[in-house]
Formats: sequence, C-alpha cells, structure tokens
Amino acid sequence: MGKIPQISHKRAIRAFEKFGFKVIRHSKHVSMYDGRNIIIIPRANPINTYTLKGIIDDAGVEISDFLNAL
Repeated sequence: MGKIPQISHKRAIRAFEKFGFKVIRHSKHVSMYDGRNIIIIPRANPINTYTLKGIIDDAGVEISDFLNAL
C-alpha cells in the first residue's frame, strides 16, 4: 500500500469518477453514487489523509487502485 497524499476535493472527485461514481449532489460536501455505494467527499483543500482513507474504504476501492487513478 502506498502513502495516501493530501489532495483537493476536485482531484478526489475526478479519481472516483474513473471507478464509475457520479456526482449526485453538491453542497458543503459532494455526494457520489456508483449504483451500490454512496460516498461523501468534504469540500476541503486538502482532504485530511485519514478522512480520504475512510472514503476510499467506503467506496470499496483498493488504495493502490485509487493512487493509480490520481
């Protein structure tokens, strides 16, 4: 497993879109859905590393795959 970098919410959204997630709502947080999982991404720049790891886990995506999608 590689080290998870601190990234902006826009970069995280683009990475999750590569896994089939679509934005379903914008507010203080961005909600995304892939047909099975709903993930919530805070509009923070950068997103806290621990928060991002939790989002990746909730999405059912491997960390190495997510890092490759960045």
